[in-house]
Amino acid sequence: MAMGVLSLLLATFQAFADDSDGKQIYANKCAVCHGGSGQGTEDFPRPLEGTRTVAQLAKLIAKTMPEDDPGTCVGPDADKVAAFIHESFYLKKEKPPRIELSRLTVRQYRQSVADLVGSFRPDSESWNVQRGIKGEYFKSRQYRDQGMERVDPELKFDFGVYGPDRDTFQPDLFSIRWQGSVIAPETGEYDFVVHTEHSFRLWINDTKKPLIDALVKSGNDTEYHGSIYLLSGRAYTVKVDFAKAKQGVDDSKKIMGPPQPVKASFSLEWKPPHHALEVIPQRQLIPRSSPEVFAVTTPFPPDDRSVGYERGTSVSKAWEQATTDAAIETTAYIISHLQELAGTRDDSGVLKTFCRKFVERAFRHPLTDEQRKLHVDDQFEQSKTTDLALKRVVLLALKSPWFLYREINPTPDAYDVASRISFSLWDSIPDQTLIKAAESGQLKTPEQVKHHAERMVSDPRSKAKAREFFLHWLKVDQVVDLAKDPTSFPEFDEAIVADLRTSLELFLDATIWGETSDFRSLLISDETMLNGRLAKFYGATLPENAPFSSYKLEPTERAGVLTHPYLMAAFAYTGTSSPIHRGVFLSRSVLGRSLKPPPEAVAPLAPDLHEGLTTRERVTLQTSPPSCMTCHGMINPLGFSLEHFDAVGRFRTAEKGRIIDASGILELRGTETNAYDGARQLAIRLAESDETHQAFVEQLFHNLIQQPVRAFGSDELNTLKKSFIANHFHIRKLMVEIVTRTAFAPHATQP
Repeated sequence: MAMGVLSLLLATFQAFADDSDGKQIYANKCAVCHGGSGQGTEDFPRPLEGTRTVAQLAKLIAKTMPEDDPGTCVGPDADKVAAFIHESFYLKKEKPPRIELSRLTVRQYRQSVADLVGSFRPDSESWNVQRGIKGEYFKSRQYRDQGMERVDPELKFDFGVYGPDRDTFQPDLFSIRWQGSVIAPETGEYDFVVHTEHSFRLWINDTKKPLIDALVKSGNDTEYHGSIYLLSGRAYTVKVDFAKAKQGVDDSKKIMGPPQPVKASFSLEWKPPHHALEVIPQRQLIPRSSPEVFAVTTPFPPDDRSVGYERGTSVSKAWEQATTDAAIETTAYIISHLQELAGTRDDSGVLKTFCRKFVERAFRHPLTDEQRKLHVDDQFEQSKTTDLALKRVVLLALKSPWFLYREINPTPDAYDVASRISFSLWDSIPDQTLIKAAESGQLKTPEQVKHHAERMVSDPRSKAKAREFFLHWLKVDQVVDLAKDPTSFPEFDEAIVADLRTSLELFLDATIWGETSDFRSLLISDETMLNGRLAKFYGATLPENAPFSSYKLEPTERAGVLTHPYLMAAFAYTGTSSPIHRGVFLSRSVLGRSLKPPPEAVAPLAPDLHEGLTTRERVTLQTSPPSCMTCHGMINPLGFSLEHFDAVGRFRTAEKGRIIDASGILELRGTETNAYDGARQLAIRLAESDETHQAFVEQLFHNLIQQPVRAFGSDELNTLKKSFIANHFHIRKLMVEIVTRTAFAPHATQP
């Protein structure tokens, strides 16, 4: 019976043998083994799913299919059936994506609590001001009798034995007060280090309690440390009181005769996450103070990133416990700062109003009568003291699903739109401008949403979120070990690594927030950010002490971030380049292709085992088995294009005395192929590729919205890509477009 059915199927499919349509070719030559929808059959149970491009599928089909008669489906037939397979079911998943109910991610929780508490403080002023820190210089140790005032670019001074100015200050009797703010580029623990021979106090964020207090010194210490946890995209008040004095003690009445000359110096350094210790640069300083910021320091379990972006679609016991601990931490902070936040510690009426506003802002909605009674009124009625009532209100609010989960209101409204905008761009709750827009009916149309998105996209919180996305896109958001072989690269030290990281971040900032904000410039720009130290190491011409500035590179050698030495060093071994690591990066991040993990771990061939082979030849030898070439057929050519860059990202033309071969063929979706020779030619083709544009749009969407783009409609990705192209690949406009198009989407599918 089975053979009879098979014969009938074969006879039926034969009727379409002469038809060149891909669907009919598939029915004629492929469906018997792979099933009508590529689901597989008893003899060939594996479904037709994978990550090959159409061109790669066509090559495989022409070479190996049909299995019983390979070589009979070639040329245009192979191209057409490959296109049909790819379009119909090759990349499709069993379950269509949907908008998932999600909790706050760790980043969203911390940012939301900071803004929730901060909403009861004065608004921060714009950062579009002169950079540096304000210095007041006094002629006494008691910060009186001002001699001069100025904005200093950084805190690194060697006054010698004279002081700031010989004509104005006595060499042994002066004091300085520096005040301003420092901008945190990343979230994490910051180590602040002061070097001085004299007395000082340093305040960061908290102006009441010094982070480092050396007002009265003992011993000969000249180095002092203090650590604090800071959130990215925010400015924190910095205050320094420095006095040239004998160990901080005024013993001038005991001194007989003229004082002995004593050196005076002062420097303030920091070590941000992923960076080395450095003097705080001018670009991170503002010459005015900022409101205090509350940052939750409770440790949270990491969010799920298995789909390529952080999402809060699962709840664990560890996360539940962390939210409890964080709520307790926040409550303690509010109680200790109650006078400042609420304006009173005693007036129960005022405190009750404060609590109502707190809960309302936490829930991102006006409170219903039932919510107001449960979360505020009942707590005051059932508590013996106002402090206890406040604690219960804050704890109850921060543990409520209305705070911890997004969009759980059964009927979407303008306040949900406000939350979507703010969480997309800031990973935080709406500001008062958004809330007022929701109250007044000014969030009903795409144009109104776009207006607010354009206002918010240049906010420091948006810039911080964008920077984190691009570092993740480049696969350098986590700690990267850039240690290299000291014999081969003796000058590649921790300072060079820190400068490379800064160079990359400054290049990203300049491109994203520049006038054109052109995505293509990220890939093909022949400029980067260098200082004197990097210039010397990489063969550029700059003064040795030059600060970071834009530097034009040899255009035939470099191509934007793709050849940035930080990435080249990150995707390399300690002594050699790594075409595989570099090819995987280009495949996954730039082209957005999925790669299955290798069936087994394979150690790279040691260079000394094949001393006569170049890196390209050695990698080709190792990955030559057919089981490897399934993925390496795509990975290797991309990685080989970057072989002009060694393990520390320096340009080279030869390896082992032989001219480097950096040529290859880029296979894109469809049937076109593009030959290239070297990184710049590849970068130009990638910058022009529809596949690259779509991959970038999709990854940026996922970072902003934290939901699958296809859950918003089967054509949503294509529509956004077309808009991106029409706007000349303007990154900020794409961010606004994504936020605008998703603001009115239906709420999450709830279980």
